[in-house]
Amino acid sequence: MLVRTIILWLIGLPITAILFIVVLISLALDRSGNAVHSIGALWCRVILRLSGVVVTVRGAENIPAGKPIILLSNHQGAFDIPALQGCLPLQFRWVAKKSLFSIPVIGWSMRFAGYIGIEREHGSKAYRSIVSAAKKIQAGTSVLVFPEGTRSVSGELLPFKRGAFMLAVKSGALVIPVAITGTRDIMKKHGLLITPHSVTITIGRPIETSGMDEKMLSDETRRMIEDILGITKNDKPEKMEKLVENRP
Repeated sequence: MLVRTIILWLIGLPITAILFIVVLISLALDRSGNAVHSIGALWCRVILRLSGVVVTVRGAENIPAGKPIILLSNHQGAFDIPALQGCLPLQFRWVAKKSLFSIPVIGWSMRFAGYIGIEREHGSKAYRSIVSAAKKIQAGTSVLVFPEGTRSVSGELLPFKRGAFMLAVKSGALVIPVAITGTRDIMKKHGLLITPHSVTITIGRPIETSGMDEKMLSDETRRMIEDILGITKNDKPEKMEKLVENRP
C-alpha cells in the first residue's frame, strides 16, 4: 500500500501539473469542453494505472449513440470518479456540488470542461441549476450524477436525492443505471493510502423517462442498481446478462 501511494504522489503530481498546462492550451482550440474532458479522462487512466487499479466495463452496448443520456451511478469511493471518467466510452459532463469547482487545478478544469455545479444547500438556487442542466441535456449534452449525493461507507445504496430524478423528468432524456464495485477499499474515506484493487463498472438497460414521475424513476433506477450490485457480489453471470441485455 505504501509503495503504491508513494508512486502515485511522486509521479501523479507532476503529470497532473503537465496535463493542466495542456488543458489551458486546449482552450485556445476548443471551447466546447470536449477536449478538456478527454484530457481529464487521460489523467484518470494514468491515476488508475499508477494506483494498480484494473477496470472492467460491462454493458457498454447499452449506451445509445447520438442522443443525450443521464448516467446514474452508485458512489462507493473516491476512485469512482477516475474509473467512470477514464473508462466510460462517451463524452459526458459531471453534475456535482458547486463547492468542488473552487478546488485548485481540478476544480478549475471542471469549470473549463463545462461540468454542472449544483448549490445543494440553497433550494431556489439548486432548482435553477437543475433547470439550467436540463436545458443543456436537451441541447445534446450527456451527464453523470451520483443520486446518493455522497459515497456509501458500507457499500450499500444510500437514499437517493430528488435532484437527479427531477433533472431526468425535466429533460426527458434516457436514464442509464450504472453500478460500480471495487472502489470502496482502494482509498478509505479521509485516508491517503492506496490499495490496488479490481473495479467493475456495469451499465444497465436504458430507462425511458416518458410517462414516469420522479418517484417512479427513482424506484426503478434503485431496483436496477441494487439488482446489479447483488448479482456482482454473488457472481451470477447468467443473471447479469439479463440485466444488461438491451432488448428493443
